[in-house]
Amino acid sequence: MKLTVVGCSGSFPSAESPCSSYLIEADGYRVVLDLGNGALGALQKYCGLYDIDAVLLSHLHADHCIDLCAYWVARNYRLEGCPASVPVYGPAGTAERLARAYDMPEQPGMTEVFDFRTLAEGDFRLGPLTVTTVRVSHPVETFAFRIEHGGRSLVYSGDTGECEALVELARGADLFLCEAAYTHGKETVADVHLNGREAGEHAAAAGVGRLVLTHIPPWTDPEVNRRDAAAVYGGPVELARPGAVYQL
Repeated sequence: MKLTVVGCSGSFPSAESPCSSYLIEADGYRVVLDLGNGALGALQKYCGLYDIDAVLLSHLHADHCIDLCAYWVARNYRLEGCPASVPVYGPAGTAERLARAYDMPEQPGMTEVFDFRTLAEGDFRLGPLTVTTVRVSHPVETFAFRIEHGGRSLVYSGDTGECEALVELARGADLFLCEAAYTHGKETVADVHLNGREAGEHAAAAGVGRLVLTHIPPWTDPEVNRRDAAAVYGGPVELARPGAVYQL
């Protein structure tokens, strides 16, 4: 598998990065994992707009899904005609929420362009990939993903507070792409986001091979979060950066 960080800014785009979006490729199959504010423009650096085979949305906060509206425009009004519908996996109500965001009737909404499929906990196949989902701790229905191919695995936390289910999902993963929006000792709101230390604790408990911190807002010092994670997790700790590529 190949993982490309399209955008990694938390909550709103920074001057350097769009919000959450990641491109996963394996055997010619391409999956976009989240499509937050500004991500569609950056995605075109790494992949053609009509070369995407599926989209996975962890949850329906704008910084993870709102650029699907722009992607609908790009597909629906394509000069050569709208391509075949692309599967979009998201929480219950994804189709209706995005139709409202674009101020269109919920029926048919965007269903003539996207094949909306409702996520649930469990396993499913996506091209050559095996995807496992669990619910995590966030104020809205939110999923974390484990994606496996060829004996290798990556786990994406989505947005979450402390969550034992996430630890189990990440058990033994080669790469753990984990949110760290909060700063240890500063924000203390439960069941919303992890701080760097908590991300490191989850990585250590899961025994992952590599920790990549993501979803850090522009007002948070990422180096503090990286150091906090490294203090409790003994493996490699990196900060996600737009354009970074990880081969698994």
